[in-house]
Amino acid sequence: MKKIVDYRKLLGVNEAAELQELKTVYRSLMKTWHPDKFQDSAESKLEAEEKSKTIIEAYHFLVSIAPETRDQSFAEYTITTTTSSIADFEYQSQVLKIAFADGNTYEYFDVPKAVYIKLINADSPGRFARRHIYNNYVYRSINKLAATA
Repeated sequence: MKKIVDYRKLLGVNEAAELQELKTVYRSLMKTWHPDKFQDSAESKLEAEEKSKTIIEAYHFLVSIAPETRDQSFAEYTITTTTSSIADFEYQSQVLKIAFADGNTYEYFDVPKAVYIKLINADSPGRFARRHIYNNYVYRSINKLAATA
């Protein structure tokens, strides 16, 4: 997904970056681009504010899809995907958002439109998703984002 690639490029990390590396890079970039360091002109301060907002967004996004983060919540994810039915789903720009009956919601990235169409047309969307989506695409919990915000 372009968003993932752009955020990794912005922070200068690769897909194997661990949480500690992300944190170190994030802190370094925030020291460089903190708006308080740009008091000389309003224009440069505004640019630094925009840059720092983008850095913060990239950091939080990459942390939410990091393997360590997913490993921490894997047991909960497995329970949700194996025991709970799909309450609703939506697809936009190769991002599939699935809301489950137990209240959990997950986003799956880089899902081809053809897979989404097959999900819509499946006799059992839950069974199709278990076989073709849940363990095949990078995902993140939307519930965790709302809880930490």
